[in-house]
Amino acid sequence: MSTQTATHSHNSSKQFLTVKDMSLTAMFAVLMAVCSWISIPTAVPFTLQTFAVFCAVSMLGGKRGFFAILVYMLLGAVGIPVFSGFKSGLGVLLGTTGGYLVGFLIIPLLCLLTEKLISENVIVQIITMIVGLALCYAFGTAWFIKVYTDTKGDMTIANALKFCVFPFVIWDLAKLALAVAMSAAVKKRVRI
Repeated sequence: MSTQTATHSHNSSKQFLTVKDMSLTAMFAVLMAVCSWISIPTAVPFTLQTFAVFCAVSMLGGKRGFFAILVYMLLGAVGIPVFSGFKSGLGVLLGTTGGYLVGFLIIPLLCLLTEKLISENVIVQIITMIVGLALCYAFGTAWFIKVYTDTKGDMTIANALKFCVFPFVIWDLAKLALAVAMSAAVKKRVRI
């Protein structure tokens, strides 16, 4: 009877998250917080947050990367100052730039869908994350336009892209490349 219970318990942990998974998820949620505090304030702040998101996804994979980002957002939502500029609260997530934060969840979800291909090819991983970033930009920009228009006045797509996307593209692609390279180096030395 106890063997069946142990087997059932072992199978249950395989189905969701192990203690190791939860520890890594928490560690990467903290990394995202620390990286978001390193920022240059602008309309949408320049931070290392996207670097931490890419690290979480490339090192942990889609499922654990998704939960790391979700935990990070939930910590901020309940009032822990994990967002850029040491901000927190639902107001940040529901504000003009909140769509970019929520949009981060698209990246691990896409990687989860292509995980079998990614494990065999780093190029597929990079392309998947670039597509995820583009979808994150699209979602965040639509959100920005909606919230800005509702609260402050008209906002065109061109202006939203000029303020919220174009200044960040090159930096985000550089952070993605650095995260993938670091991930590969870490994975050679540590079993994640």
